[in-house]
Amino acid sequence: MPPKRFLDLQVNGYAGVDFNSDDLTSEQLHTACRRLRDDGVEGILATLITDSVERMTARLARIVRLRREDPLASSLVRGVHLEGPFINPAKGYVGAHPPEHVRPADVEPMRRMLDAGEGQVRLVTLAPEADPGSKLTRFLVRQGVRVSAGHCDPSLDQLRAAIDAGLSMFTHLGNGCPMMLDRHDNIIQRALSLADRLTICYIGDGVHVPYPALGNYLRLSGVDRSIVVTDAVAAAGMGPGRYRLGGRSVDVGEDGVARAADGSHLVGSTATMPRMAAALGQHLGLDARQVERLTLENPGKMLA
Repeated sequence: MPPKRFLDLQVNGYAGVDFNSDDLTSEQLHTACRRLRDDGVEGILATLITDSVERMTARLARIVRLRREDPLASSLVRGVHLEGPFINPAKGYVGAHPPEHVRPADVEPMRRMLDAGEGQVRLVTLAPEADPGSKLTRFLVRQGVRVSAGHCDPSLDQLRAAIDAGLSMFTHLGNGCPMMLDRHDNIIQRALSLADRLTICYIGDGVHVPYPALGNYLRLSGVDRSIVVTDAVAAAGMGPGRYRLGGRSVDVGEDGVARAADGSHLVGSTATMPRMAAALGQHLGLDARQVERLTLENPGKMLA
């Protein structure tokens, strides 16, 4: 039997609720947390993606306030994951993030967001190549914030330097990069070559990374140094229709896949942890103990 308890480090929204909304209400946050709890999820990092620093700061402050006022949200939302805005703006690497709001790494706007987060910012995804000298990475690590590479294309030397500065994770490997890459010299190969120094996260829905490739990646990174996340958006646990992620529309067709309104690229996932856990066993042959490490134990270590 697949496990029934989960931690998810990347949840942009759930059950029709968008955590990146400027108008998120206490009722909406409670609804999302209740549905997550019903699906066996014991804790999440509410994920905010790239926007203007002003909007990200306001959204962060709102989530922190709403979380504090709701016992269920206080228990289930273990903190916030800031995915951006210090990522690679190039097409493909930027993914579903609005490129007009991507910016080079800078301590001062990050300090403003940390202040708004009141200690709840637990994880920041950035592009090492956007952080010269790993200045922001070092600053975040000193503040007790985990730093993850993602939506990025650093050289091997840049990635090694970031790890030396304290970067410890890689966000949804195999995504946040172009569909067409050099067959040998690419960010997936570079990250996997340093898997002994990183905890690598994967979106385990079989859509973002097809199961044969995901199985190959997991064999290289190892179950003990890997994490599976949903990257859920508001459409998670829902049916076909149109949803929101921040200021953008997300369309979900009969295939259950979340895409941009023009169909050009994926926008998060509709997956739930129970479905994902069952699929990891079915498609990759992982046993319940291995799935538990990927979906509960290993993310728990990142939250410790």
